[in-house]
Amino acid sequence: MATYDLLLLAGDGIGPEIMAQTKRIIGWFNDNGEHQFNIQDDLVGGASYEAHKNPATDEMMAKAMAADAVLFGAVGGEQWAGVPYDERPEAGLLRLRKDMELFANLRPAVCYPALATASALKPELVEGLDIMIVRELTGGVYFGEPKQITGEGNHKRAVDTQVYETYEIDRISRVAFDLAKKRSNKVHSAEKHNVMATGVLWKEVVARVHGEDFGGVELYHILADNCAMQLVRNPKQFDVIVTDNLFGDILSDVAAMLTGSLGMLASASLGAMGTDGKMKAMYEPVHGSAPDIAGKGEANPIAMIDSFGMCLRYSFNMGREADQLQSAITQVLANGLRTADIMQDGMTGVSTSGMGDAILCELEARA
Repeated sequence: MATYDLLLLAGDGIGPEIMAQTKRIIGWFNDNGEHQFNIQDDLVGGASYEAHKNPATDEMMAKAMAADAVLFGAVGGEQWAGVPYDERPEAGLLRLRKDMELFANLRPAVCYPALATASALKPELVEGLDIMIVRELTGGVYFGEPKQITGEGNHKRAVDTQVYETYEIDRISRVAFDLAKKRSNKVHSAEKHNVMATGVLWKEVVARVHGEDFGGVELYHILADNCAMQLVRNPKQFDVIVTDNLFGDILSDVAAMLTGSLGMLASASLGAMGTDGKMKAMYEPVHGSAPDIAGKGEANPIAMIDSFGMCLRYSFNMGREADQLQSAITQVLANGLRTADIMQDGMTGVSTSGMGDAILCELEARA
């Protein structure tokens, strides 16, 4: 029996509520599975700032680096709007991504059959939708230097710098092509080579990697703004989309709403495989901290629970268990249970814990 160490960082807002339900799911697998998960909890984001005046302490980072995987909830809230820029809750998330070298962000946009009518688009456009957006996560405009605001009063100047190097584009494109080979063998590479120098380099490197090692995969180059339009016009034309940090942030949120709710979508942030055969990884829902509903029992825990499912699949090669969890979620939705964000006429409303109860019941039925 293998044992794995998980660090759980619930964070702010609805983070603790959805993480509590995920912890119940982990407990079920500990009781019923072939492997054991040791859990540690710690603070991140605003919660860490309140306790330590630091959104990501060195002590927490040491635990994250030592863990086999990290589960992350959400950070942020208006109460921290006035803290120094480098100490804002989101800086804790960025430090985790940077220090753990989590360069590959996988954001699936999957439309569950029972939620096809919950999308803002016509059901026929989203039924069977299954897109994987591969976002470069440690480069680009979020980390480029200089990043600064200078000047005074009404005469300020703000600078963010978009920077990419060949190796960063090379390694993220290889992740995308490898994933495509296990899916529908098709990749769209989204950039802005018409107006951005980084877009020119991006297109050049992706084309080279494709030609050298992945000639059997279909490759399409698409401008990022056109990609956003096409995601709404005809989303099922896409399978794997690879793109940079900024465009990936935007396009994945567009894709998320095709499925009915941000509360449904998980993500994985992966690093390179180490010489010890281990890969740094963090798993988190795509949605934010939703402070307006925090503490009300209304949050949808599915994205957080599904993030643990991605952890099973990508960090621990536990595909059977991941499929088991996915099947349980699918059945709960087919049974008509809905949290507020995905509520539909004729369905049964449940709380955050109620959704957790239902998923546990379905897991038990499949044990």
